[in-house]
Amino acid sequence: MKPRIVRRHTGPHRDVTRRPSLEHVLRSTYARLAFAAVSLAAVCVVLVAWTVLRTYANDNLMLLARSIAYTVEAAVVFNDKTAAEDAIAQIAGHEDLAEVRITDTHGATFAIWQRTGDGPLTRWVHRLADLPLPGGAVVPVTHNGEVVGKIRVRGRGHQFAIFLAGGIGAVLVCLIIILGAGTLIARQMHRNIVEPLRALAEVAHAVRRDRAFSRRVQATPIAELHELGDDFNALLDEFEVWQHSLNEQNATLAHQANHDRLTGLPNRAHFESRLEAIIREARVSGTTVGLLYIDSDRFKEINDTLGHDAGDAVLVAIASRLREALRKTDLFARLGGDEFVALLQGLTDEEEAIAIAEALSESMLEPITLPGGHEVTTSVSIGIAMFPLHAHDVASLLRTADSAMYQAKRHGDRAWQLAK
Repeated sequence: MKPRIVRRHTGPHRDVTRRPSLEHVLRSTYARLAFAAVSLAAVCVVLVAWTVLRTYANDNLMLLARSIAYTVEAAVVFNDKTAAEDAIAQIAGHEDLAEVRITDTHGATFAIWQRTGDGPLTRWVHRLADLPLPGGAVVPVTHNGEVVGKIRVRGRGHQFAIFLAGGIGAVLVCLIIILGAGTLIARQMHRNIVEPLRALAEVAHAVRRDRAFSRRVQATPIAELHELGDDFNALLDEFEVWQHSLNEQNATLAHQANHDRLTGLPNRAHFESRLEAIIREARVSGTTVGLLYIDSDRFKEINDTLGHDAGDAVLVAIASRLREALRKTDLFARLGGDEFVALLQGLTDEEEAIAIAEALSESMLEPITLPGGHEVTTSVSIGIAMFPLHAHDVASLLRTADSAMYQAKRHGDRAWQLAK
């Protein structure tokens, strides 16, 4: 037997992924663009400057090499090494040169000059800076048109090191300036873009969470966001109208479900539910509740003789007169046909209920004028029952009051009857 797999649904799936905010995305995007732009500009500037500097360094080395070759020509011809080294030192000592070497026609070193005084770090920087520069310049030493030796000149790379340090520093300064400007631009974007979108999201959340259809999005200076806000507000207008119409329809349906269409009074279902709640409260508080069961005495005769329209007019008039004769706190309802019921709260004794029943009877003494001008007279029979004196629950209270009403109708000489 295969085991059963029980799947428990814990509610709708919710995406709990933490997403970056729009402000963060805009700032990071701007920072990446700024860094890429500055880096690309720096690379382009370095390449152009390196090309120019390489050409300049090469021409400068060739010029220096020719100058040195002309100066040491006599020393090479007369094989005076000391004079050659002195001549080289006088020229190379003031130039950006690392080494000057004189070789004879056989390639052997005749004289050499090397710059001294640079520390290990300086020499390492100069060697690194010298990598992209020309390897050196070689020119012949001639005498009377014959080559008597060669001059090999190697640059020091000091100028390129200065250029490299300055370029890196300039790039860093530009990057700092651009990032600072980017911060200001990001704040401006936050005010112009992020804040309106955040306000729109807050309104949307309020509508979804609290049904606050009266909320609206404020105008913004950006055309696209302003148009979006206008469309959203128009949608909210439609939702508000729809919500208002729905509330009215619900209220109408609720009123129709709980009230009599002819008289507008509460119907039997609504009355019995309210009666149950009031009886529960009276049972807890120990108070007295009175119930008047009311029936029209001549309604059937009027309805059969004059028609249903006249009968409806009589029922409306009876309901209106009885409602006016009751207290505002009393619950008055139509149970059906020509039967009405009144629920009296806050009574101290039976005499109060009897006084109210007599007032209801007196309200029916005047004739009722029908729509056609015809007048009719009618009266009511009232049964009075008290909780908890005559009954201890809703059903018993209604039956007792109904029975008392029929007793009053049979007597004929009195409009009300108190239950026994």
